[in-house]
Amino acid sequence: MKKIVVVTIVIAALGLLGWKIYEKASAAGRDPGPTRARPSVAVEVAEVRKSEIRDVRTFTGSLIPASQFTLAPKIAGRLEKLPVHIGDVVKAGQLVAALDDEESRQQLKQSEAELEVARATVQERIDTLENARREYQRTTALREKKIASASQLDAAEAELKTQKAKLKVAESQILQKQAAYNEAKVRLSYSRIHVPESRNSQHRVIGERFVDEGALLSPNTPIVTILDIDQLTAVVHVIERDYARMKPDLEARIFTDAYPGRTFSGRVKRIAPLLQEKTRQARVEIAVPNDELHLKPGMFIRAEIEFGRHEETTVIPVAAIVKRNGEQGVFLADTAGRTARFVPVETGIVSGSIAEVLSPALHGSVVTLGHHLLEDGAPITLPENKATRSPAGENSPSIPGRS
Repeated sequence: MKKIVVVTIVIAALGLLGWKIYEKASAAGRDPGPTRARPSVAVEVAEVRKSEIRDVRTFTGSLIPASQFTLAPKIAGRLEKLPVHIGDVVKAGQLVAALDDEESRQQLKQSEAELEVARATVQERIDTLENARREYQRTTALREKKIASASQLDAAEAELKTQKAKLKVAESQILQKQAAYNEAKVRLSYSRIHVPESRNSQHRVIGERFVDEGALLSPNTPIVTILDIDQLTAVVHVIERDYARMKPDLEARIFTDAYPGRTFSGRVKRIAPLLQEKTRQARVEIAVPNDELHLKPGMFIRAEIEFGRHEETTVIPVAAIVKRNGEQGVFLADTAGRTARFVPVETGIVSGSIAEVLSPALHGSVVTLGHHLLEDGAPITLPENKATRSPAGENSPSIPGRS
């Protein structure tokens, strides 16, 4: 019983103590006391200036030759001669490879002989036809004089028709043998493989060599590849953001690690009419002149393409741009009043570390560091060189819409 009484007394004492503490806390909350001033924020600033700004995008890709093709035989045979090697410059009509052509030559001779036989047969048929025609005419004259019988006339007429038919057969055989001869001649030409003609390229080189002399080749076995490198094509891929801005004939600057510090010129030549569904990118081809032949197919390149350029426009550091309440803007620094004012801005071209301001017109300095702690009208602390550089008012910003 005594323990219960003691516990009750302790609980009551603790409750009374808690009530006193609550009253003091409530009284302190109701007393507003002196208002605390907002602390000054140390910031860094940069001048708003006029400058040229270029809208440039950099794309990566590879160089490919203007054209590339593989030479291969149309017939089977042993490779007898292969006088070219990789890197050799070749010209139109130059012999690149020769197959063993002995069998083809014999077939050509046989076809030629058969053609001569067919021609001789035609001449023989012509002579026989002339004899049959004269016999028919003589029999017709004798029949008119009642010397030859009707059966003799019919026989002479039948012989004339027969010889005419045989002549047609012989003439058809000439066409057949001529075709066989032409085929043998073409087949013989297949044993010699030459560089084809080209209207666009004056400089062709052997890119790869796949076989050696003495190899037994089947039809369409690759022998060498030939590249046109007077002009190369830089192939890059662009995303949707840049695709709509791509236009034919846009100038491009080409860079490659093979020639550090050197720039090659190019021009947009072709733009794919579709974006690949998997990558959401479109193929763009840039024609790159290669007069000095320094560039080679397969090189990795970077292509800079300029989409636009504005001169004497208002620019600020990109680091100055912030967002407040979903609105993009900058903090203009009042170096005289040591305050910062938030001004919404519309930006244009962004190039590297600077951005173009389209509106409103800005003058003065903008905060580039420390603005994450700022609110509109907040006090600021400037670096010594900014705070003491000129009399009051000279560096005060011109804030659109404020007096």
